[in-house]
Amino acid sequence: MTSKLCSLTEAVATHVRDGDTVILEGFTHLIPFAAAHEIIRQGRRDLTLVRLTPDLIYDQMIAAGCCRKLVFSWAGNPGVGSLHAFRRAVEQGIPSPIVIEEYSHFALAMRLFAGASGLPFMPLRSLRGSDLPGVNPSISTVTCPFTGEALDAVPALRADVALLHVQRADTDGNAQVWGLTGAQKESAFAADRVIITAEEIVPSSVVRADPNRTLVPGSKVSAVCVARHGAHPSYAQGYYDRDAAFYDAWDEISRDHDRLRAWLDAWVHGVPDRDAYMRLLGEERVQQLAAEPAFAAPVNYGRYA
Repeated sequence: MTSKLCSLTEAVATHVRDGDTVILEGFTHLIPFAAAHEIIRQGRRDLTLVRLTPDLIYDQMIAAGCCRKLVFSWAGNPGVGSLHAFRRAVEQGIPSPIVIEEYSHFALAMRLFAGASGLPFMPLRSLRGSDLPGVNPSISTVTCPFTGEALDAVPALRADVALLHVQRADTDGNAQVWGLTGAQKESAFAADRVIITAEEIVPSSVVRADPNRTLVPGSKVSAVCVARHGAHPSYAQGYYDRDAAFYDAWDEISRDHDRLRAWLDAWVHGVPDRDAYMRLLGEERVQQLAAEPAFAAPVNYGRYA
């Protein structure tokens, strides 16, 4: 296969366009902050942003003016409180109004699963008794052809581009993940284009020697980029821990729009890439977040002699 390795700047410039439907997935783990910052840096606008938990990553993108519509499930600063930029956009139209479309975690995951599977919709029981069908016209009802049971149904979600962060990948784009995987695989297969950012690029022989860790195959990937610490302030299993202090600090930073914009000017627009971002964070903090080794038992795949 032809190498798909390129800079994140080039990948976003080529594959993320104004007006796109964009997924940046990673459920508490491997959240692709480096990719989001590059989208902000390049000034993308009118995006429909999709994510199971908007988290700080979409709070930043909303504050930067990237978002036109948010398709999500549960919005908040995990363990801390509200997403203040998100609330300002919804309640006050600052910096611009956004449209919101809310689901449960499972319902949105099923939208992605349907999109990844080439199905028009997915039935589910988990919304029975909730208020979501009453406020979201995209949630409908179907009758089971086998039992006659009434079920809720959600439409397939197809995106223009998905951006995912992983622990390692090869230059063909074969992307490997261990730890919490969330809806990364479904997001990749529900998208027309896929950008992978990775903590490290490894030889294809490493990928082939441990194939069960390959979550997204290179055949589905449009571009692969090195982005060390690309998930900070979230975590990458085996590489660095979650920066809980940053999540606490974000609550104060994001309460004021001007203060948040100043943070974006310093930490996103003020640096050219992820390496510069990490230098700004400082080596002492990087070392504090470094993960202690905790190796799993080796696996014998076996082969014919």
